[in-house]
Amino acid sequence: MQTSNTGHKLHLRRYQVVFLTFFVLCVNVATGQNYNTDNLTDYDNEWIHYGFHMGLHSSKYKIKYADAFATPAFDSLHSVAPEKSPGWRVGFVVNMRLFPYLDLRLLPTVAFSDYTMTYRFTDGRVIQDTKDITTVELPILLKYKSSRRGNVAMYAVGGINNAIEVAGRGDNFDSRNNMRLKNYNISVDSGIGFDLYFPLFKFSPEIRYTWGLRNMLPNDKGAYSEPFKDLSFENFAFYITFEGGPSYLKYLRKKKRKEKR
Repeated sequence: MQTSNTGHKLHLRRYQVVFLTFFVLCVNVATGQNYNTDNLTDYDNEWIHYGFHMGLHSSKYKIKYADAFATPAFDSLHSVAPEKSPGWRVGFVVNMRLFPYLDLRLLPTVAFSDYTMTYRFTDGRVIQDTKDITTVELPILLKYKSSRRGNVAMYAVGGINNAIEVAGRGDNFDSRNNMRLKNYNISVDSGIGFDLYFPLFKFSPEIRYTWGLRNMLPNDKGAYSEPFKDLSFENFAFYITFEGGPSYLKYLRKKKRKEKR
């Protein structure tokens, strides 16, 4: 438990500004590339390639109050509000070409997140419950991309994200002093980004929003969960992705061998 901190909230706002500023800088770099030399000209003809991604995210709960919250049973509790908390993630990329402008992407990822709820009481007390959660996620996304303009292409992604908690406090955590949650979640992911083609790899800045579909409250709710009838997760993330490299060089070697025959 910890008390509310205004400086912490300001830090989270700066954190989101960094997301957007870095994304805009990446786009400016993209549009400023030299179009006289096209990099990785055969890259999108390769049916599968690999890479890795890293990301920063801001996460919070989405809540619906229980009907009992408006009754005298909670007359000492003024309000409960979710707070945004920073985190980070890292993972691998497996990209498969389905059609000229449509790819299937598998993105096994490990995410390190904090979720914070602030409880305000009528006597002036303010209490925060913070859960640190480590999850293994498997987003399965479709990527629809535009035609290349020089060394730049824009894209949109969307799909389903399955996540299981591997560290933290899940179904079996039994304490009245912390919120209990289920340890499996399913979400919808949606985002946009830019593919920037360099001589030996493709670099992609991307922003993505995730909203949970599952009510994460177990049947046996703890005291901290009693004010809610529904609780899910939402997440706003900024990623940088590197793809190509050795897999693309291998593709080029095969192509050259075929051309010599």
